[in-house]
Amino acid sequence: MIRAKLARILAVAAVRQRRILRQSELAFIALAALVGIGAGLLTLTQQFLAHGMQHILYGIEENRLSALASIEHPWRLLALPLGGLSLVLVAFLLRGRRAPIDVVEANALHGGRIPWRDNLVVALQTILSNGTGASVGLEAAYAQMGGGLGSVVGQWLHLRRNDLRTLLGAGAGAAIGAAFGAPLTGAFYAFEIVIGTYVPAAIAPVVAASLTATVAARMLGVEPYLIATSASHPLTFEYYIAYGVLGLLCAGLGIVIMRLVTAAEMAVQGMKWLGRWKPLVGGLLLMPIAYISPQALSSGHGALHLDLLLLPAISVLLVIVVCKIAASVISLSFGFRGGLFFASLFLGSVVGQLFAQSVNLMGLGFTLDPVDSALVGMAGLSVSIVGGPMTLAMLTLEITHNFALTGIVLTAAILSTATTRETFGYSFSTWRLHLRGSAVRSARDIGWAISLTAGRVMRRDWVSIDQTAKVREFRRRVPLGSASKAILVDKQGQYAGIVSTATAHREDVAPDAWLASISTLEDVALSPATQIGEVLRIFDANSADELAVVDANRKVIGVVTEKYARRRYAEEIELSQRQLFGES
Repeated sequence: MIRAKLARILAVAAVRQRRILRQSELAFIALAALVGIGAGLLTLTQQFLAHGMQHILYGIEENRLSALASIEHPWRLLALPLGGLSLVLVAFLLRGRRAPIDVVEANALHGGRIPWRDNLVVALQTILSNGTGASVGLEAAYAQMGGGLGSVVGQWLHLRRNDLRTLLGAGAGAAIGAAFGAPLTGAFYAFEIVIGTYVPAAIAPVVAASLTATVAARMLGVEPYLIATSASHPLTFEYYIAYGVLGLLCAGLGIVIMRLVTAAEMAVQGMKWLGRWKPLVGGLLLMPIAYISPQALSSGHGALHLDLLLLPAISVLLVIVVCKIAASVISLSFGFRGGLFFASLFLGSVVGQLFAQSVNLMGLGFTLDPVDSALVGMAGLSVSIVGGPMTLAMLTLEITHNFALTGIVLTAAILSTATTRETFGYSFSTWRLHLRGSAVRSARDIGWAISLTAGRVMRRDWVSIDQTAKVREFRRRVPLGSASKAILVDKQGQYAGIVSTATAHREDVAPDAWLASISTLEDVALSPATQIGEVLRIFDANSADELAVVDANRKVIGVVTEKYARRRYAEEIELSQRQLFGES
């Protein structure tokens, strides 16, 4: 009895809370701030687990794994195949399940909905991969768990679709903000990469979440990610030109890396004999690379600071670039889980130093500061692979506190992202979704367009007539003004074309003519699952104003008119725009 009363009280409280969140912007901001705190704590927990594994497996103390000068005990590199073996075990336990939904896919296709189990799977696989030394970053898991927390809370509160997408983006951005101690970076990450656009109604909750996550991390003793810049000379026009060229080079390298990962994945998938043991084999392949350059291990946080401090020679930097790219390609193509966010930042910093040293050797009348070039390279390569030019510009500002350099970085980032979009068209996450057959090009919400199908816009009242009938029979059954068209069906009841009423009643059409002789669109029909964009394309291609919808057996189940389809499409676009600006 008491338990039933308590359940009713909680149910009533939940309903009231949902009503408040739907009606009060301040309440929604407060909810986003709480999600931000949770996302920050989840980020720190994942860091602790991954770094704890590295401490146990590699014996590192205060240093980061990638900052090791050398592997003193090569047998410790057996952690890499051990990590692969653990992923094999996880895959065995999850056999038969679909691939987890990530935050970009969730916001683009599923209205911000992610099952909580998907978040745990992604986090577990990423922590195992990074913790055992594979060349992947934890940022994908941070965003997944932070965004997943927002999604789960929003689903429990039955938030509206757009509010749920915003809360997911806020959680993901908060996690990134906590990881770098950079709230502006987290906010722009949410807008550019997870939500897919700058939404006025989402600014306050997203920023609130990112701020609270960063504050929570700092209160727990986490220091913000900082890089000191020593250059104080004015950055004149020639520097903009030089760093613009660096941005273009980074765009080219980013595309090459994404293509390499794809080609390697396809090659590995073609090796059927590997079966589920691909991560184990990948771990074995990573061992010699890590022995040559320990900087290829993990995501590269420690190596980035080490290289900026030591400023290695060109030959050393080239070895690091080759080893890091090879390690990242092998890690991702052989089944290790993780992202390329920080790996691309580290690679970009090395490429930037290479560029600065090469330009300085040319004697062009000006010199490039290697640290400045490293920061520009970080942004240029990362924005090519991950996307988000403002995200990387804000990251540079928050880790250097250098406004002048931020302008240079933004210039290079814009050139890099424009070049990547023009010549490639995808970021790394959307490229992988594209290879799986998804229509996702960004996190922009296209789920409504996918769900608006011929089956949803068709009407179920239509006139049908046997195709063996003659025009006389048609005129008797379908007089002028009763229906604009009739559907022809054969003796099995299958679709056989459309006859226009106006055509059948023309004086030049003989009453004894077969209907099949004046029918149209015999080979053109829609399935119930045809998406609205494809429906409109078929209307345009066939100059039709009405199309039949048929099932798998070619039986007619409905009719779609062009006028109604276009009206429904316009209504959904208008509704999407109103939601975008918080008007509904």
